Amino acid sequence: MKKIQIHIFLLIGIFSLFANVAFAQENTWKTLSKLTYKKQMDEVLGFKIDVPVFSEPIKVLEGTEVQLKGYIIPVEGYKSHNEFIFSAYPYNMCFFCGGAGPETVMEVKSIEPIKYVADQITLKGRLVLNADDINRLMYILEDASMVK
Repeated sequence: MKKIQIHIFLLIGIFSLFANVAFAQENTWKTLSKLTYKKQMDEVLGFKIDVPVFSEPIKVLEGTEVQLKGYIIPVEGYKSHNEFIFSAYPYNMCFFCGGAGPETVMEVKSIEPIKYVADQITLKGRLVLNADDINRLMYILEDASMVK
């Protein structure tokens, strides 16, 4: 009887682990939106800029493999690239063209070129946080690949 209880307990634990991983993957964009900004003087530019302050849930994701659903933001001549912008929202609603915030886009550096599609796709890769280089986005997905 105890062996059956242990097996059931283990199965419930394994199921919960996978459910939490799936939940975390579905909510990565939501987690990435949990940040604030602070004003900081940029000595080179000579004026104050907004610098992201990442929350603890975001910091936990840094350097880990994440999986996100989103849209490739097309640029002129885009067919297949290793570096591009990825958005939680379609082109007409994204940070660059719509009303979304900067936390809804990220730079992607993929292992192999990813062909442009207008439909939502899923990518996985290692998340890098950027609070220092104002010429780059605050989120970077490195070693990315498309999930089929």
